Parts: sequence; C-alpha cells; structure tokens
Amino acid sequence: MTQPQKTIAVVNAAGRQTASLIRVASAVGYAVRAQIHSLKGLIAQELQTLPNVTLLQGPLLNNPALMDSLFKGANYAFINTVSQAGDEVAIGRALADAAKRAGTISHYIYSSMPDHSVHGPWPAVPQWAPKFTVENYVRQLGLPATFVYAGIYNNNFTSLPYPLFQMELLDDGSFEWRAPFDPETPLPWLDAEHDVGPALLQIFKDGPKKWHGHRIALTFETLSPNQVCAAFSRALGRPCRYVRVRKIEIKVNIPPGYREQLESLEVLFGECNAPYFPQPEFSQPAAGSPKGLGPAGGKGAGAGMMQGPGGVVSLRVTDESRHLWQGWRDMEEYAREVFPVEEEANGLDWML
Repeated sequence: MTQPQKTIAVVNAAGRQTASLIRVASAVGYAVRAQIHSLKGLIAQELQTLPNVTLLQGPLLNNPALMDSLFKGANYAFINTVSQAGDEVAIGRALADAAKRAGTISHYIYSSMPDHSVHGPWPAVPQWAPKFTVENYVRQLGLPATFVYAGIYNNNFTSLPYPLFQMELLDDGSFEWRAPFDPETPLPWLDAEHDVGPALLQIFKDGPKKWHGHRIALTFETLSPNQVCAAFSRALGRPCRYVRVRKIEIKVNIPPGYREQLESLEVLFGECNAPYFPQPEFSQPAAGSPKGLGPAGGKGAGAGMMQGPGGVVSLRVTDESRHLWQGWRDMEEYAREVFPVEEEANGLDWML
C-alpha cells in the first residue's frame, strides 16, 4: 500500500528559502500549500507549473481566513516571514496561532534570526530581532518546532549597484566587493536556492523527536570576505578584491526601513565585529585543530575558525547542515556555475 501524501504548508512562496523547499518537496511527491503575495513574476510563474503545489494568493497581515485555509489538514509547516509584508511579529504570532488551531501540524519549522542585543553590548538588527521575538512566542505556544537560522546567501552577490553585496565589475575586468566586514573574520554562507530545500526536507524526515526546540544554522561554509573573493577569482579566472569600508554605499533607491537595517549592520559587524550567530550553541572553545579542516572555500573545509572575544573558537554552524544535506554547493561552484547565469539574466554581458 502507498503512504498517504503528506502536505507542507508554507508562506512567502516566492522567497528564496521557501521556493527552494517547494521545488524539492514537489519533485519528491509532497503536496505543498503555499501562500504567495502576487502571482506575477518569474518565480510565481514557475511555481504555478509544479505538480502538487497549490498557491493561495493574499496578504498575511490581519488575514486569519487565509491562514486557516493554509494550515487546514496540513502535516508540516515551514514559515519564513518577511518585514515587507507588514508587522512581522504580528504575522508570525498569528501564523503560529493558526497552526496550533489546525491541530494537524506535527512539525513546525520557523526561519528565525538572532537579536544581538540579548547576547552582548550590540545593537538589535531591525529585520532580524522580530524573528527572534516570534521564535520565543512559538516556543511558549508549545508547537513541535525547530528553528533554522540562515547564513548569508551566496545569491546576494550581483554586479548591479545594490548595497552591501555588490560584486562591482571594474573597467579592467576585475571585480571588487566593498563592505564593512572584517576581511579575515569568517562569516556563514549558503546557496539558498540550491541547499535550503533539501536540508529542510531532511529535518521534516527526521521529525520533532530529533529536532524539537533545536536551533539549526543553515550554513555550509564559513568564509572570510578575503576567502570569498579568492573563491570568485578562482571561479571566474579574473582578479577579485575585497575592500573594507566604514559605510555601506547606497547607490539606488532602497525599500523603507532598509537604510536602518544597513546602518545597524555597519555598527554590528563594522565597528563591533560581533559574531553573526551570537548564541552559545553555535560556537564552542576549540580543542586543538578541528578535524576535517581543509583548504578555505573548498568542499574539504571544516567548520572554520573565528577570532572572538574569548580567543579562537571552533564554529559548529556548518556541522548539522552538512549532515542534513551532503550535496551542498560551495562558494566557488556558485561563482563559477550560477553567478554568470544570474548576471546574464539581469541583462549583463561581461561573461560573454
């Protein structure tokens, strides 16, 4: 006898994290019920063609009817809220309440982020701290939940003049990345479109018996900005240089509230050199050299090393993700195989 089809409820379907899960879950036979803000755009059009996917169009804020439809009879949920949709705390709490009301959600995965002000003399990041508030609410509600913390998307890089992750193409054909991060401090990275979906699906397969209450860093590499640029240089066969700057350059119009986000990142990482994930479960004192530590930026790289307030520590952030999904894409592969394709899709022709 065949097993009955399981249903995963998701929100923000056109976002990189959720779309990654939808593609993988649909391909292996799960039913997906997905809230989406608009049916326009390339991602929305793609999702409409996938088997086993039902899209529910509409806003989340003050929309309990849509939330009840989303969770009705669903077995699992992946929730990645976004600040652009409105009051993220109100939306996050309402979604958790609706999942609780449905009574059928056996595993609730929430995409969270840290509130740095809780862990040290650091500012709260405006678009991250609300997620931590929602995480605490989900815990108090008693849902069988797991909390994933996404590292920096490899996919953020573009030669277009967007702030913080512009990989600027210079007149001599080389690239330059200008940001406030310390050039030698490792940061957590993942290819969101390629790797989020398989990792989440494995968490669902393992179930809440293994992961209830856990925080998992969705991160497959820890690379310093200098190592990132070295990976790009190897992949593209042209020089790539990192330049640390105090202020993030804003060359285009940006959404409301994003300027405050960037200013807090300037302080947090530029002035304070704070850890990206400050929670103690994501780091531990190094006991000698970590096993498996290979060349920076390669598949053999281990968890990486970071210089923190207490000295050198061994980052554990990559360990669980690599056990969840062994087919992850590293930065060099992304820069070689994907970055030029995304650039060409944006109307650029330097790769030709």
